[in-house]
Amino acid sequence: MAQRTNSKTGFLLKTTALAAVVALAQGCAQTAAQRQAPSNATVATHVAVATRAAGPDLTALLTLCQPAPAARPPQAELDKGLAAFIARPAPPPGQAFDNLYFVGADWVSAWAIKTSDGIILIDALNTQAEAAALIEGGMRKLGLDPAQIKYVIVTHGHGDHYGGAPYLAQKYRARVVMSEADWTMTETRLEFATPIWGAPPKRGAGDVSAKDGDRITLGDTSVTLYLTPGHTMGTLSPVFEVTSNGQKHRAMLWGGTGFNFGKDVPRLDAYIGATQRMGAIVQTQRIDVLLSNHSNIDGSQAKLAALRQQPAPAANPFVLGTPTVERALAVMGECAQAQRDRFLLQ
Repeated sequence: MAQRTNSKTGFLLKTTALAAVVALAQGCAQTAAQRQAPSNATVATHVAVATRAAGPDLTALLTLCQPAPAARPPQAELDKGLAAFIARPAPPPGQAFDNLYFVGADWVSAWAIKTSDGIILIDALNTQAEAAALIEGGMRKLGLDPAQIKYVIVTHGHGDHYGGAPYLAQKYRARVVMSEADWTMTETRLEFATPIWGAPPKRGAGDVSAKDGDRITLGDTSVTLYLTPGHTMGTLSPVFEVTSNGQKHRAMLWGGTGFNFGKDVPRLDAYIGATQRMGAIVQTQRIDVLLSNHSNIDGSQAKLAALRQQPAPAANPFVLGTPTVERALAVMGECAQAQRDRFLLQ
């Protein structure tokens, strides 16, 4: 459960009650959707359930409920958009938990898990230049040694997450971890091929092809990798332990959020299934921290700024509570169902 002061007990009770209502409403919506053909009414129902699940605190996720394009953007449009994202000034690096550090860019995130035997890095940004300036540079500012990077977990095979991986792997002999599906995709035909990103990593003898439920263990820390297909068919969502003010929490980093793959109903079905399955895992493991590899999704920049300003031992803003993490997955799943129905109507 999240760390809260007594003054916030009422908010916790409201959040828990809302989660229960959302679960009931979601089950009713799914039952109705199974009986009915996709229609504007089913789309509206899924959006309504998602909006209610989001409440006032998870509205960033509701961008997923907006209609997604049926086709991927043209190359020139893709390149222009990526260049604009990469050109944004980077935020300062920061410490989210006793053992977790943000070393990312403005648009895309990278996270460093400090263990007793080195560092596990989650994602590697867009390019070698960003890896050098933001990951290496950010670690040094935070008192971490980049030479201690032992693993680079690539959550999915898009260049904003693997772009800096070859540089870090070569310089520090770090082992790159990716799912078999996304290793294969990056080795054969990239979903998004652009010269703006760095080249994908080449699979070496020491690299890891992760299967669902595999663990990466380094020193005193284990990261469990769950296959959550949809954003790519090999998206990985890591789950691991973090500590704040001496208290342990379970964190999940959702490995791929947006519907940028065009009209692909089977992928949306996979995404929906992944949110439902991970919702059960969140409940069983009492996961109370939800992270993203894009800070507009998890609000990490604002949370890090709050941590820099607040005196210890104030509540950690990254600790949401298990009911809130469950609500987030419900929002993503309902928005995916709304988009699936839109595509089926086309």
